[in-house]
Amino acid sequence: MVTIYVFGQTLLPCVEEPEIQCEVLEPITVRMLLESNPEKLGGLIEFMTKSELMVAVNQKVSTLESKVKDGDRIKLTHQFHPDHEGIFWHNP
Repeated sequence: MVTIYVFGQTLLPCVEEPEIQCEVLEPITVRMLLESNPEKLGGLIEFMTKSELMVAVNQKVSTLESKVKDGDRIKLTHQFHPDHEGIFWHNP
């Protein structure tokens, strides 16, 4: 089971709950996890395709291509500044 935490006024209306659990049988990328759970996470796909998601896996800044496995925690926030990516979003 992977736990996904969704933060921010932009993303929260796109999901039913701010904490979502998804079962994973083998390591999978964050992108594939979002795409394979459209009933729970479909509202976030728009932000993913526009590269507006800030991803952290187990409290480490990550990307949509980061692999996750059973027991991992993913935090998603909206990245609203197009010139800042990854760690720079927090430390401009």
